This record gives sequence, structure tokens and C-alpha cells, in this order.
Amino acid sequence: MTEFVHQRYKPLSPLDQPRELIVACPPLRSNVNLSRIIRAAGCCGVTRVLCTGTAKVIRKIARDGADAVEVEVHRTLEPQLEKLRGEGYALVGLEQTSGSQSLFDYPFARKTVLVLGNERTGITEEILALLDATVEIPTYGMPYSHNVATAAAMGVYEYCRRYPRG
Repeated sequence: MTEFVHQRYKPLSPLDQPRELIVACPPLRSNVNLSRIIRAAGCCGVTRVLCTGTAKVIRKIARDGADAVEVEVHRTLEPQLEKLRGEGYALVGLEQTSGSQSLFDYPFARKTVLVLGNERTGITEEILALLDATVEIPTYGMPYSHNVATAAAMGVYEYCRRYPRG
């Protein structure tokens, strides 16, 4: 019988190229949610998160993501999104709308900005008007939607599943 040995940690999986995914956050009600988003981004090799409002990263929650992810705080998202579109990024909102596609089926472009919504109000009409597409996470029970940090982690992970090497 062969003995199987597990080690607690294994080396990081290096990417063949940097991720071209940016996460954009509206003003969030909770810095805990923002910090969880930063941690998930860091785990997935995402290095840039745009924030608005009084964004503050809680290092104890974000852990190493606080050092690995560049957090940019802006007054509003619209000018930043328009600039990124000009740089060739697709603007994709993570929101339940009448035209949303399933997150599981959406063909993410390599250069994508994943735009999140506020915990209570979602993505504003002004931001929705700027987006190239909206994707939603199918739900099969109550409540009808996930927490923003959980949804962000699922969205980032699904993008990474499409581009596992960067």
C-alpha cells in the first residue's frame, strides 16, 4: 500500500500573463464586504480594484490581498469606466436585469471590468446605461441574490475559470 502524504500549503500557481480583469465597486455600505472582495481578488491574481465612496480596506479581513491588490478610490465610477472602455475593456455588470445572461454561460473578454452593485440598491441606472452586458448568478432558493462580496468572488472565479493561466 502506498502512503499518501499531504502538505498544508503548496506553492502558488504562477500565471502565464497578468490578469486583465478589473473589479469596480460602487459606494458599499460595509467595509467588511469591500475587504472580502479585495481578499478574493488577491486570491485570483486580480491586481486592481476601483472603489468609490468612503472605501476603507480592513487588513485583518483582506489579509494578503491588502498588499497584492491596488485599490483605487475615485469620487465616481462613470469617468473611470468610460476611460477603461477607451482602453479596450468590456464593461460587464454583475446584476439581475431583464437582459442578464447567466454568469455560467457568459463568454468573458480577456480585458473585462466586472462592475458590482451596492448591497441594497444594486447598479445605478446611470452605470447600467454604460455597460456592454450584465450577468447574473442563478439562484435556486431564497433570497433572490447573494451578498455582494460572495457574488464578486463567484464572478471573479468564473472569469478565472475561463482564463486559468492569466
